[in-house]
Amino acid sequence: MRFDIVTIFPEMFNGPFSSSIIKRAVDDGKIEISLHNLRQWARDKHHVTDDYPFGGGPGMVMKVGPIAEAVDDLRGRFEGSVVALMTPQGEPLTHGMAKTLSSLPGLIILCGRYEGVDERVRSNYCDMEISIGDYVLTGGEIPAMALVDTVARLVPGVVGDIQSTVEESHSGYLLEYPQYTRPADYKELKTPEVLLSGDHAKIERWRRDQSILRTARRRPDLLEKAGLTDEEKQKLKQTMDKEDIRANG
Repeated sequence: MRFDIVTIFPEMFNGPFSSSIIKRAVDDGKIEISLHNLRQWARDKHHVTDDYPFGGGPGMVMKVGPIAEAVDDLRGRFEGSVVALMTPQGEPLTHGMAKTLSSLPGLIILCGRYEGVDERVRSNYCDMEISIGDYVLTGGEIPAMALVDTVARLVPGVVGDIQSTVEESHSGYLLEYPQYTRPADYKELKTPEVLLSGDHAKIERWRRDQSILRTARRRPDLLEKAGLTDEEKQKLKQTMDKEDIRANG
């Protein structure tokens, strides 16, 4: 899969993409990441990419021309790429969205700045708008890094053990179960006995139960999509009722 990132600050990406799984995926040819300075598509002498907003108001707005030419150029060179604008106004980035995007041949990511981009960019040159949360950053570069990281790791072959991406938080609308490793007993903080039992059926059941319970406590909004069985719903209700009794007792 190919990622083309359009930004006025390409140097910001050097650190995050030069280590760990992302770097290995690039070196192995699983993904390709290209950084493009938006200024190369600005046709004036000073390569200006922003201007004052029509109608007045604070700040500057990213100009339509350079971004439009960047999109046309990259789309022409890399057929099948989808254009995504990183913006607080966009659709929230989820595991499901990342999974869908990971099957694409390419993703062109536009990093906004200042007060945002000219509306004609949104209306005519973007396939989607993506947000990483209900807050505002200084630009779209950090969100673009997050998008590349979460999508790239779902590309086949990037993460060696595919099961690790299947069982992690949000992959099935449940948060991931608690994890433990050696030592089994640390300063009287013990690992649950079931994980040391070697009984894989019991371990799998415990992990499922813990995922459901953790999701109910932290992200109850996800449970409706998780497809719980009637037995699981009843068991969860009994557990939560007991917790309420202890909390109010």
